[in-house]
Amino acid sequence: MFQRLLICTSLADGMQRFVSFLPSLAANGIEQVTFLHVVPFEGRGIPHPDESEVQRAKEQLAIDPASQPANLEVKVEVQAGRPFERILETAKAERSDLVVLGTESRSLLTEKLFGSTAVSLCQSNKLPMLILRPQLISTYTVEELDLRCRHLFRYLLIPFDGSETAKRLLSTVKQRAQRSPQGLPQGLEECLLLCVIENNDRIDKIMHDSRIQAAEAQLAEAKAELEELNLKVTTRIEEGDRMSVTLDMAIDYDITAIAIATNSFGTLAELSSPSFTGELLRRSWHPVLFVPSA
Repeated sequence: MFQRLLICTSLADGMQRFVSFLPSLAANGIEQVTFLHVVPFEGRGIPHPDESEVQRAKEQLAIDPASQPANLEVKVEVQAGRPFERILETAKAERSDLVVLGTESRSLLTEKLFGSTAVSLCQSNKLPMLILRPQLISTYTVEELDLRCRHLFRYLLIPFDGSETAKRLLSTVKQRAQRSPQGLPQGLEECLLLCVIENNDRIDKIMHDSRIQAAEAQLAEAKAELEELNLKVTTRIEEGDRMSVTLDMAIDYDITAIAIATNSFGTLAELSSPSFTGELLRRSWHPVLFVPSA
């Protein structure tokens, strides 16, 4: 699905471990990986980075030439400044098509008070992002992380409600899958299309049945589009709380990431009405593939 990754690490989030799994990343059809660590400026007068921190980062991100596949270009960048700015600039310079980073689970209020690099990127970045939980990456055994790297995009759960945003997400998944050699999906093998109908006691049976029928028709059309790419596609219609059902389905099915798109996440309006995407990014322990919808 993606060929040029920018993997960002604080060196305390476990993301630096990916330097040891280059052949596994290459197995996804990835052609270039850039590792980025950002150190802050310090001191009075002319800002400058702590050179000892810069050297320590370079040592931790050092690439073993013997482990680097011939068909994979690997770069290591240790830069000084604000992480948000350096990530955007590096992604542009390296022509990355996916930003990978770890972010802690946090509350909406904490996020608004203290800021979040992930939120800032979601607001300003036009590139897809794969967001991982540092707690999991840090605790995977070598064998587990090797397998994870080989199957980053193997099975996507796609919440699908027939909206324009959901259709754009589906279109992006199709385009990414079609970019593989010979038109074969590379890394992506299977999708779960999930439509959740919220419980509403005020809706009568006729209207309820109508919503079910509309969802079935929308899912059937979306399934047909994905199956044209030789993907295995499962559809589910569930009733209940959208967030709870989505997280439960992620456990019940052997998915590797939840794909989501939105055009409102990270806005101030979320303080009064949190978005589904925002809550998913804060609560999901599964990797989340965030796709800007505009």
